Amino acid sequence: MAEYKGIKGFKVQTVSTDPAANQYAGGTWSSGGDLNTSRYGNAGAGTLTSGLSIDGFNPSVNALVEEYNGTSWSEIAENNTARAFGVGAGANAEAALFFSGNIPPSLSAANESYNGTAWTEIADLATARRNACGAGTQTAAICIGGANNNPPDTNRLDVVEVWNGTSWTEVAEVNTAGGDAASAGTSTDSIKAGTSNGPGVTVELWNGTSWTETTELNTGRYYLRGSGPSGLTDTLVFGGQTPPGAQVVTEKWDGSTWTELSDMASARGAMASTNTTSSEAWAAGGTSDGGSTYVTTTEEWTAPSLFSKENLGQVFYNSTSNAFKVTQQSIPAGTWASGGTMNTARRQITNFGESNSAAIAVAGIIPPTLQALTESYNGSTWTELNDVNTAREGASSSGTQTAGLLFSGGNPGATAFTESWDGTNWTEVNDLNTARQFGAGFGTQTASILAGGYTTTQVANTEQWNGTSWTEVNDLNTARNNNNGAGTTTSGLVFGGNSPGTTAVTESWDGTSWTEVSDLNTARFYIGGSGASNTSALAFGGQTTTPPATVANTESWNGSSWSEINDLSSVRSQTTGTGTSTDSLIAGGWTGTAVAAATEEWNVPTTNNTLTAS
Repeated sequence: MAEYKGIKGFKVQTVSTDPAANQYAGGTWSSGGDLNTSRYGNAGAGTLTSGLSIDGFNPSVNALVEEYNGTSWSEIAENNTARAFGVGAGANAEAALFFSGNIPPSLSAANESYNGTAWTEIADLATARRNACGAGTQTAAICIGGANNNPPDTNRLDVVEVWNGTSWTEVAEVNTAGGDAASAGTSTDSIKAGTSNGPGVTVELWNGTSWTETTELNTGRYYLRGSGPSGLTDTLVFGGQTPPGAQVVTEKWDGSTWTELSDMASARGAMASTNTTSSEAWAAGGTSDGGSTYVTTTEEWTAPSLFSKENLGQVFYNSTSNAFKVTQQSIPAGTWASGGTMNTARRQITNFGESNSAAIAVAGIIPPTLQALTESYNGSTWTELNDVNTAREGASSSGTQTAGLLFSGGNPGATAFTESWDGTNWTEVNDLNTARQFGAGFGTQTASILAGGYTTTQVANTEQWNGTSWTEVNDLNTARNNNNGAGTTTSGLVFGGNSPGTTAVTESWDGTSWTEVSDLNTARFYIGGSGASNTSALAFGGQTTTPPATVANTESWNGSSWSEINDLSSVRSQTTGTGTSTDSLIAGGWTGTAVAAATEEWNVPTTNNTLTAS
């Protein structure tokens, strides 16, 4: 085979330029708030934080509507015509559409619109049906297939109708008649996946004009549900039934293939779900056994809103095989492993360095004695080096193993001392403007940031180091201490802390000002962290207050949101951590019961991905 050759001057460095990067590998299901009333055959609409569960069986048909705010369900205005196995569509809980369904022994063509306050009956479908699927918005929706008789549904439909905000119009029929399928997308870009007709693997795509059969599901089923912005290229399907039981399977459609992702916690089918996005969804209610048992539980699906892979090095091109090749690292695949043990256990310690094989652990406390110790790590063992000039706890730091900076800390009260490290010795340099301890530090020996901290109270002060002196710059939006940070003086991130209560607030630094962005999933203080910029960081360990606990939680930041990934091997707090989002280290600290000397190393596997050129 011909060698891969680098393309001069062409380097994939950002997730937006990588067509093969997969954000959904790190997606998971978690428990949400329960419905007030158990049911199945209910319809859904909206988003993860603004959704509706509409009607259903319990055990007879009811007109009960509930609204979800991302935490809990509330009963709201009932719709006009109670029915089950209808279809919901809509962008949120204040702009929804509900059409078709079953009113035993009759079927329904009813169509109702909800404005956030009341339901209004509007133009009916041309064909009454139940067990159809559909997608879209309040003013542009699609209703696909179904059945026009009551169980058993031997009279399956291939009829498709499109809603334009005023009336329904019949359009091209699906190739495989039937209902009980999943759908997502829009009225001109939709999917029909699965069915009770045959093995349940059939998938068809709608482009606004015609239906095309495409790649089948990995697991055939019916009563499954779907959510996504595009049926043609971006849909999530989940749950369903395959005799004799319900399914937990989740699959993601990218326009050419189906990929199996994390399963639901509980098998179910015929439930309500969102239909708008594939990175955030919920499934509520449903049946675990085909209709004899129905539930109230809600599960929430969340995945990173940006791709969770980093591209490394050059893109290579093989002219013989006409393929591109890129080396990647998928953050959700990373794991923590035990490293060498420090010589001296201590807490309220700070770590800095470029990787998990080139790091420094400095200062700290072995109650009640403050420490000046410095230890260097080479990937397997720790070596004691020269002490800092001023022993302290709760200091902040930045830089590499051979060119570092230590600043602030308690001795025992807040200090402004700054010391520079050359790989052998510590040298006192210019002090901070505001003495403090337990702030967030990041950057290099010649360009660092200190944000927040504690004087006699939490502060929002931010200072920037230029290699010679500290300058006060724009404050954080939220004053805090026991927080952590990552990045550089032009691209930084601060997260967690006490404010004065435990906070999950995250702020991004662009070199001039701080902007509040998405919160951590788990609020905590004494938190560890690492990362190269405000688009790629890790948060790990720390302490929570509800309930009081030292935790092992690890979260990955992709520039837009935090995703929970593999935890530390053991709970840890009161140590800062160092490295990047693919190559990190945490050393020393507090286990919740004792001062620690253990080290854990974060590693993300490297894989080669071949991209076929068209």
